[in-house]
Amino acid sequence: MGKRENEDEDEINLINAEFESMVEGLSLDESAPTTYLDELDQFEKENRFTPPAIPKKTLMQQYREARQAIQRWIKNSENQKPDEGGSI
Repeated sequence: MGKRENEDEDEINLINAEFESMVEGLSLDESAPTTYLDELDQFEKENRFTPPAIPKKTLMQQYREARQAIQRWIKNSENQKPDEGGSI
């Protein structure tokens, strides 16, 4: 059992040494004015989509546009061939 314990201890020491070598290069200095998450939030705020302002229309303008659209739709449907399935 002594040999097995030495192998386990050697393995633990190797793992600890590897961990210490990785951690040694890290800086725990938190004096940075911003973090990555702060920069990401700022990027999202700057690049946020702002929809364009849609001009308001009177009821009469809406009616005229709807009537024109329906007339165009009827005119276009008259030009359809019955084989195409676009007839009314």
